[in-house]
Amino acid sequence: MIEARDFAALREVFREWAPADVAEVILDLPEDEQVIIFRVLPHDLAADVFEYLDFDAQQTLLRAMAHEQVGAILNEMSPDDRTALLEELPSAAARQLIQLLTPEERRVAIALLGYPEDSVGRLMTPDFIAINEDWTVQQVLDYVREHGRDSETLNFIYVVDDRGKLIDDVRMREFLLRPLTAKISDIRDQEFVALNVTDSQQDALNVFRRYDRAALPVVDSRDTLVGIVTSDDMLDVAEQEATEDIQKLGGSEALDAPYLTIRFPHMIRKRAPWLVILFLSEMLTATAMGFFADEIAKAVVLALFVPLIISSGGNSGSQATTIVIRAMALGEGAFCRG
Repeated sequence: MIEARDFAALREVFREWAPADVAEVILDLPEDEQVIIFRVLPHDLAADVFEYLDFDAQQTLLRAMAHEQVGAILNEMSPDDRTALLEELPSAAARQLIQLLTPEERRVAIALLGYPEDSVGRLMTPDFIAINEDWTVQQVLDYVREHGRDSETLNFIYVVDDRGKLIDDVRMREFLLRPLTAKISDIRDQEFVALNVTDSQQDALNVFRRYDRAALPVVDSRDTLVGIVTSDDMLDVAEQEATEDIQKLGGSEALDAPYLTIRFPHMIRKRAPWLVILFLSEMLTATAMGFFADEIAKAVVLALFVPLIISSGGNSGSQATTIVIRAMALGEGAFCRG
């Protein structure tokens, strides 16, 4: 279709595809064809597909598209995914893209970028459904039908007071199973879990694991509901944390970037300190062997055991490192209390 320049048919083909599948096809194509496919997609589908692309592919498409198309995609993107893109870009490029947003979306983007790096505030989205406890089930369902399309998720509906303070969250199934005349104040159980905008993403991940939730509300210092964090964002955090732990198992610092794209000087800074420490430690081993050189000379057979001992020491060290770092990652026992 691309070779035949049949863009109308190409648009119709991808219109029925899931965004993740379209993104996979785009990543397998040359850059010039990636841009062609992306330009023929409807704006809403293009925005969804863009969120599934890796950072390098996103940069390539941003450079190839006109400002009008870039602005349309950024305005259609969910706020949390847009924040993830903007915080990876150089500050000058991020400011330029922010100027392409509508006033409302620009306000949201600046607010999310204003939270500390690696905090819950960078992950949350302000798209949620909030209701008052004086409403009936009928009022809630009518409100959801009218405004629910823009919400990140409808699994939970959040109850707030007149000042926007979070007082409860209620599962959608409760509204579907209750009489239409029932009041929210009679349904809610006054038990909920919330995150703070300044909480670390690792702490948020632990809360999700503990309470097994699909979404959690986020409040500020005055307990005002300002956003929600969903499980798909937590999956990305879990993957990042697991990657860092595995890299630490190999005796290096976390790379903070894909291995194939990281710069060589940055790689040296991450790995060299540990290699130097290990080299100095092995010098102590050589010194100890030199101290017993006479005994080894008297019984040369002892030299056969040296590589076995060194190998056993390396194996035991790898085992201990794996067990300890994994225990720290899971917050087990003394590591959790520490």
